[in-house]
This record gives sequence, structure tokens and C-alpha cells, in this order.
Amino acid sequence: MSNFTSALYLGLHHPSRLLQPWQQFTLGVPAALAEPPGAEEVAQKLAQLQGCEQGVLMPSTLHLFWDLFGMLCQQPVALYLDEGTYAIARWGMERLNARGIAVYPFRHHAAAALWSQITVQTRKREYPVVVANGFCPACGKAAPIGDYLEIVRRFGGLLVLDDTQALGILGEAPALHAPYGSGGGGILRWSGHFGPDILLGSSLAKGFGVPVAVLTGSKHLLRRFIAASDTRVHSSPPSVAVIQAAAHALAVNRLQGNLLRQRLAQRVRQFRKGLKRIGWFTSGGWFPVQTLRGISGNTAIWMHQHLSQRGMQTVLSRPHSSMETRLSFLITARHSVMEIDRCIDMLDALAHRQSFNEQFQGQPIPACHQKW
Repeated sequence: MSNFTSALYLGLHHPSRLLQPWQQFTLGVPAALAEPPGAEEVAQKLAQLQGCEQGVLMPSTLHLFWDLFGMLCQQPVALYLDEGTYAIARWGMERLNARGIAVYPFRHHAAAALWSQITVQTRKREYPVVVANGFCPACGKAAPIGDYLEIVRRFGGLLVLDDTQALGILGEAPALHAPYGSGGGGILRWSGHFGPDILLGSSLAKGFGVPVAVLTGSKHLLRRFIAASDTRVHSSPPSVAVIQAAAHALAVNRLQGNLLRQRLAQRVRQFRKGLKRIGWFTSGGWFPVQTLRGISGNTAIWMHQHLSQRGMQTVLSRPHSSMETRLSFLITARHSVMEIDRCIDMLDALAHRQSFNEQFQGQPIPACHQKW
């Protein structure tokens, strides 16, 4: 079975034999009373990696965003939501909706739309908070962070970014030979924008392969967050085992991360070139989430089923801007050259099946199957 569904982009698995041993799995107390061993050290290393002053570990991004928006609603606040923002941050914002706090959506990556929204609402004298994904895998583009920051700073507000997709993948000084840049520090390192008016909420479950989250930002905002956190009082903190896995991920990233990112870029390049050779194209740019262009709805479902029957797992996805189902392939550094070639050959053979052509009777041939 060839698996193109895993978001472990760097292929990190963290077997127990490679982790530092621990004497107990949990302390049995919430983080508000005592941080688990290693938590503060790992959080600080992550903050430094991302270009921030301080960090705090959380069990998940759901815990993180629940607490973050709970902290923010302690003052008059208005939230401005990029429509492409991932679901977990949206769920956290529902806490504010329940308290009658306004949330103003604006078009994905449209700084002009944000400006229009925020200038209309500014007379209400609410603290403006802009929420977005640092990097969007659906469209394969980074958020216009510089533009968002310029607007936020104009009104004395805060920019909150979900850095889950970029952390471990994107980094400093991207170039043609190194499209992800170096270091894996995420979207701020990639964009070169930093400041005390930015908060990053990130899961390590993608690039670093560890089911734990970290909030990073200025010392002032992190102190406020820790003091206001509900889940650090009422929920269990990350386990010692997970914290050791995070420490291992950071060590691997320091020693081998750039090599793994180079290998990942080679596999993505191979996949895109192979598709182009047979007349197919994807959205996603250099990012490891590759979505077929021109294929959607029942045809995407049909292809997903036929590929599965032939031993190839793929992902059915729905981009934020469309209700149409799309077919996506998640590339990792563990994929071999042979696996990528087999995938391309299977798609080429599938495209020539009569049953595939019947999907388009009476319809234009999709762009991805035209010979460009």
C-alpha cells in the first residue's frame, strides 16, 4: 500500500528507543501547579526556532486556541478572520461568539478586504485581532504577513497566526535550490517579519511528527496567557513521553532537518514533473500537499476509490473557497523515487480508462488532462 495521506512531511517517527527515558508518564497535576519535566525547555527552544521571545506547551491546538480567545475576550475586542483559517482556530473563536463578541470574516489573503473591514469597525474602539493561517496548503501560498502586520500596527492590534503547516518545513532564506529555506522555523522566519504584536499557535504534529502544540510570542503576552489559561488548570498537560518526542524532533531538526527538507523538495519536484509529463497539474506550489487541478466532485471520489482498490491511499479534501471535493496527495521525505514514479504511472493509466472518460461525457475535459 502506497500512502499519500500522511502529514508527517519530514517523516519523523520517534521510536521509544531513541527517546530519553522517563520515570513517570504524568505528574498527576495540572500545568498551572507544576510543568511536566522538560516542558519549559522544549517550549523555549521552539520559541527561539520561530523567532519569538517565549513559548508554552499545550496538549493540542484546540486547548491552545480555546484559552487564547478566552484571554482576548477579557477586553473589548473585535476579531477579523481570514476565510481560509483552519477549523481548529475557528472552534476556539466560537467561545467568543457565545459571548456576543463580533467576528468579521474577510476574503482569503486579501489585505485590502481586511483594511476595508477594520476601517469600518474602528470607530467602535475595540482591540483588533486578525486571525489567519501562516501558510495555506489549499492554495500553496503564505499569508501576506507584511500587509496584515502593517494594518494591525496601524490600529494597535494583534496578529494571530496558525503556524502548524509551516513549522518544521519553511525557514530562512528560501532559494531555487532550497525552496523551503533553512532551519524549519516556520512562517516568521520565512517571511522575515517579527514583533511583539504577533502570536503563533502551532501543532508539532505535521513537520515534527509530535501530537503537541506550542504558543509562542512576546513575554508580555505569554505571561497574560499563562495567567488566564483555563485548560492549564482543568486539563492534563502534555505527557512526559510527548515532551521527550518533541525534544527529539528538535534535535533531529538541528542535525538533519535541512537534509530532510532537501529530500522532501526533491520528491515534490519529481511528483510535479511527472504529472506535467502526462499532462496533469496540481495546486500547492512547492508545498508537500499537492491537489489535482481540474478534478473535483464525483470524479475526484471515483479516482480516490479506484486508486484505493489498487493499493494507493489518497486524500479527499475541500478547499476553503469551494464546496467541491478535490483529490490530494501528501508527499513526505520517506517516499521513495519508485513510489512517486508508480503513482504517476497509475494516474496515467487511470486517465486512459474508458470509465474515466465517461465521467466527462457532455462536459469540457478538465484542465489537468489537457496537454498544456
